[in-house]
Amino acid sequence: MRHKIIIAIDGYSSCGKSTLAKELAAKLGYQYIDSGAMYRAITLYILRNNIDIKETGEVMDALANIHLNFHLNESTNKSEIFLNDENVEHQIRDMIVAEKVSDVAAIREVRAFATAQQKKLGKKKGIVMDGRDIGTTVFPDAELKIFMTADPAVRVKRRFEELYAVNPSITLEEVKHNLELRDYIDSNRDVSPLRQAEDAIVLDNSGLTREEQLEKVLGWVRERSSQLTES
Repeated sequence: MRHKIIIAIDGYSSCGKSTLAKELAAKLGYQYIDSGAMYRAITLYILRNNIDIKETGEVMDALANIHLNFHLNESTNKSEIFLNDENVEHQIRDMIVAEKVSDVAAIREVRAFATAQQKKLGKKKGIVMDGRDIGTTVFPDAELKIFMTADPAVRVKRRFEELYAVNPSITLEEVKHNLELRDYIDSNRDVSPLRQAEDAIVLDNSGLTREEQLEKVLGWVRERSSQLTES
């Protein structure tokens, strides 16, 4: 029997990290943890309550009132995030949240709050988690680390098609600006910036189908799990 492992997936926005992570978890029977959804839910709470993110006291008070959980939607067989017992899976995908989430995620106190919860979720192994600092900060000892990237034009197109389906008024230029801004903030923040872990495998999926990508990564998982079994 192969050992269950932690799979940490990091990378830029709109590289398909969540898609890959969900498919991997379903295929392996692992738990999928969407770290990005956690930061988006925190951002949603901050926006709803007009919290001044420059005021540390306000941010700390807000975090004390935030409770995050993931629950399986049995009709879709997908894990969805709950903010203070409210299902906010759809609300956190709004553009207003997307425009603010990198700023909120750059706050030291917010990252400490989210990282502590993520570490607890990983104690039993058998999880797939995607984000910006999973392999570097949250699970530096993860058995398999993947750093995802793709051509910027491909990423913009993917994100535009995703958003256009729910907001036909969105423009390609808006999406391009949002991705460029998020990349800059994520890569240059002081706390846990986006960077490739030294032992991460790079996955450039610009020219890969979802099926090809999944099969490639499943091969990596089988290899790592077998190595643990043999050791």
